[in-house]
Amino acid sequence: MSARSRRTPSGKPPGPGGGSDHVQSVTPAPATRRVFLLPLALTLALFLMSFAPRVHDNAILTRSFWSAAFVLLVWQAALFLRLTSARIGRSFLPRLRKQHYVQAVVQFSVYAYWGWHWRPVYDYLWLLLAQLVFAYAFDILLAWSRRESYVLGFGPFPIVFSTNLFLWFKDDWFYLQFLMLAVGFLGKEFVRWNREGRRVHIFNPSAFSLGLFSLVLIVTKTSNLTWGQEIATTLTLAPNIYSFLFVIGLIVMYFFSITLVSGFAAAALFGLSTLYAASTGVPYFLDSDIPIAVFLGLHLLVTDPSTSPRTPLGKSVFGLLYGLGVFVLYAILGAIGAPTFYDKLLAVPLLNLSVQGIDRWVHAIRYSPLWSRWGQDLAAAPARTNLVHMAVWIVFFAAMTAIGKTDGKHMGDSLPFWQQACEDGRRNACERLLQLELTYCRDNSGWACNELGGHYTQGRIVAADPDLASGYFSRACELRFQAGCFNVLEPGRLSQAAPRVIDLRLLLREGGRNLLDTPEPELFARACDHGWTFACGRLTGSL
Repeated sequence: MSARSRRTPSGKPPGPGGGSDHVQSVTPAPATRRVFLLPLALTLALFLMSFAPRVHDNAILTRSFWSAAFVLLVWQAALFLRLTSARIGRSFLPRLRKQHYVQAVVQFSVYAYWGWHWRPVYDYLWLLLAQLVFAYAFDILLAWSRRESYVLGFGPFPIVFSTNLFLWFKDDWFYLQFLMLAVGFLGKEFVRWNREGRRVHIFNPSAFSLGLFSLVLIVTKTSNLTWGQEIATTLTLAPNIYSFLFVIGLIVMYFFSITLVSGFAAAALFGLSTLYAASTGVPYFLDSDIPIAVFLGLHLLVTDPSTSPRTPLGKSVFGLLYGLGVFVLYAILGAIGAPTFYDKLLAVPLLNLSVQGIDRWVHAIRYSPLWSRWGQDLAAAPARTNLVHMAVWIVFFAAMTAIGKTDGKHMGDSLPFWQQACEDGRRNACERLLQLELTYCRDNSGWACNELGGHYTQGRIVAADPDLASGYFSRACELRFQAGCFNVLEPGRLSQAAPRVIDLRLLLREGGRNLLDTPEPELFARACDHGWTFACGRLTGSL
């Protein structure tokens, strides 16, 4: 993080993201070696945190903490000895930047709301705190290894919070979480280019490490080491999560004028999804027009102004490219058999590399009458213009909500829809039907397990596999689904049945919580609305 004095023409910092190089002039404290007490205290705190029950109960996780603390301790000892021999010291440059603490508060609100409905998030908060301690110590030592002063503020918060909103390593591999953070800070410090006459970092720090580690996990086929898939899907367990992210996103848009990036990204994804559904008869994404994790990313990942264009036209193009990039990457990842939740992570570093090209293009056409209004410099765009952009975004989101494209039931939530689409031979419908039934089987739906067994018995939409079919039938029988037991006892005769009440409580959850407390009449009404014809005549009965 540069300590060089600079302000934007408007006199305000450019925006959120944990990576701004804009710093007001502040006289640093006198150089001294006593400042090493802070990173030493942070290292000691990280070591002591390893004895908390959340950490100490797992020997590998404990060693991950000790290893991180050891690396920090060796680094600061070597740096301290080097400075002692040279008779020089180091100092702090205090600076509280709005883009850091506002972003941190908004990101933390996501953890608070999400965790209230998916408890593993709250269980993870201790590890999140440990990463903050590690990040501060690492960032301080990295800065002091290269220059005299460290800008002390909230800088590490948005980097740590943003990284963890999208990817966690499981406890047995948690040392890779520390490594991922370290790579983000190293990328910010060393991977730089000249932009607008200044030497600045190329990549959004969290997006750089997320993108790099995503590539490694895809190539090595080790995504199972992370909670990436669970993170991408459990956000929907929080009621009205789209509306929640929309509201907190307005805060960031108001303070930092990133509305055009988020708005154009959402418009691109919504438009492309709509065109795909109109042409194929099935949704592009499984159960939404804009997946919730992508919706989170277009608010709190791609919007770092230090690594994105600064002009209105440049921001618009940047947002459009993000939407297009996620759309294309989703298809590519699915085609190669990789988890599709990486789409939003791989797109951002690629876009960061495109920023100078976008800037040159905007500069080349800025005198065109058609684009002159958009091509103005960011400093010439008054705050009221951003309010106009926000008003348009509010109307757009309200329209999406009104037609059922955000919170609420989506056509992809209906299993009968996918069954019919598969029978009709619609594109990817059979693959998605299998994917949904596998998800619900793992969620202990006996009906879904029995259906999977039937598919592997018949061999119509997937290659026949008697052993796999027998395994699914056995699982269905274990879950007390009677047809599954018949299939186990009479392998040559396929028995199928309608879902039971307990199955419906799983099959109708629309990506949210299981409907364990829903009254049966309401459950049957919901099933009827989802296309289960057997339920339409049983709205007041029970299975």
